Amino acid sequence: MAVTDAAIDKIKQMILSGELAPGSRLPKEADLADRLGLSRNSLREAVRALALINVLDVRQGDGTYVTSLEPRLLLDAMSFVVDFHQDDTVLQFFQVRRILEPAATAMAATYMSESEVAELRKILDELPPDPSVEQLVANDLEFHQRIAAGSGNAVLCSLIESLSGPTTRARIWRGLTQENALEKTREQHTAICDAIAARQPEVARAWATVHIAGVEEWLRSALA
Repeated sequence: MAVTDAAIDKIKQMILSGELAPGSRLPKEADLADRLGLSRNSLREAVRALALINVLDVRQGDGTYVTSLEPRLLLDAMSFVVDFHQDDTVLQFFQVRRILEPAATAMAATYMSESEVAELRKILDELPPDPSVEQLVANDLEFHQRIAAGSGNAVLCSLIESLSGPTTRARIWRGLTQENALEKTREQHTAICDAIAARQPEVARAWATVHIAGVEEWLRSALA
């Protein structure tokens, strides 16, 4: 593993230095191994590891390329790991959401365009009067994803999206069991949207905190 780690580090340095730019093709395996002073086997292991976390893209018959290195792509691996966590740790993911999402919501109140705010309002209006749990959860996810994207920070948006896996199950559970879950969701989503539309970052942050903390508190009681 130490040899593979060294090989990974050498490729990483080539990317960080700009020698290998996003989208560029790596030299042929034999040439790159010789240039970096690595065995071809070590180089293959390094390429395989970097491909797993979406730094490299191995195209059969075409070669190996550096990916776009966009945050969304690089954080896919974290999302994969997050999906394996069970309900006994989901509270910790809600705690992280409670830190990140209010910040993103405050930023959205500053950076979202008028058309994006109108689209956010449209998402709220699309929820039927008596939705199924699946409709409620899907609407909730889309609402929060639009706000995260509206923060203008791609890294923050990707981090929030990567947390959606384990928290989705909790949202469904809440929708099935908590009384007035629909009414609370509608009321709080509307308040968040109104604050964003009014360009009130701190009010938007406060409502987002109340919204997420409420779900977290319900889950804490449900798991007790």
